[in-house]
Amino acid sequence: MKKPKTIRQDRILTELNQAPSLRVAELARRLDVSTETIRRDLDELTEQGLLNRTYGGAVRSLSTEPAVAERHTLFVAERERIARAAVQIIKGAQVLMIGSGATTVHTARRIAVDMKNITVLTHSFGVATVLAINPTIKVVMSPGNYHAAEGATVGAYAVSFLNGFYADFAILGASGLGPDGPSDALLECGAVYTAMVSRAARTLVVADHSKQDRLFPARYAPWRDIDEVVTDQQPGEALQESLRLGGVKLTVC
Repeated sequence: MKKPKTIRQDRILTELNQAPSLRVAELARRLDVSTETIRRDLDELTEQGLLNRTYGGAVRSLSTEPAVAERHTLFVAERERIARAAVQIIKGAQVLMIGSGATTVHTARRIAVDMKNITVLTHSFGVATVLAINPTIKVVMSPGNYHAAEGATVGAYAVSFLNGFYADFAILGASGLGPDGPSDALLECGAVYTAMVSRAARTLVVADHSKQDRLFPARYAPWRDIDEVVTDQQPGEALQESLRLGGVKLTVC
């Protein structure tokens, strides 16, 4: 059972997700505790790297994310479950756009096993590589500047290229699932994902539980532009409500 302080600090982070900057007095009023208690909580959360103190308040700190090669070693079983569930959703699609990331590579690997005679447009070399095991899948690579840490092409050429196509589904990962949409740690990739969302009839976000309630610099779409989210654990109440208000179908596998 969580201690009262832990519950209170979780609530502070939730409040900062809804309003990224809050004053000490406002937090004290909302949580019905003294301003001294709030200041101590903010100091502890700042030491943990979860927020940044400001004069008289706090802001939620933006997260960072390791390179894609490191991410491939994390949450492997969870991502495999997500991939299996995602393929069931996209059955019948003929043209896909797939973004970069560890979970999208897992999903592409499952697509290569379970689907055939489709076309996939991608900017991710990892996605293209795992799809290559299936000779019936036509892979079209996006041009652009090569981003080594992400193993993907980005930039104006990539965005312009994608704007010349339509797809049945865009399948995208996310560094974070926040209150007003999915976000990515890399601004360059966020721009590519936005282009994919705009050119696809439906958009599916695949993201493990570690991405829930995290904020990153590049929010690439509001929830109203996302059709489905597949994850491996039930999100918290605040995120579930954001998905519901955005009309997003949630699948927990």
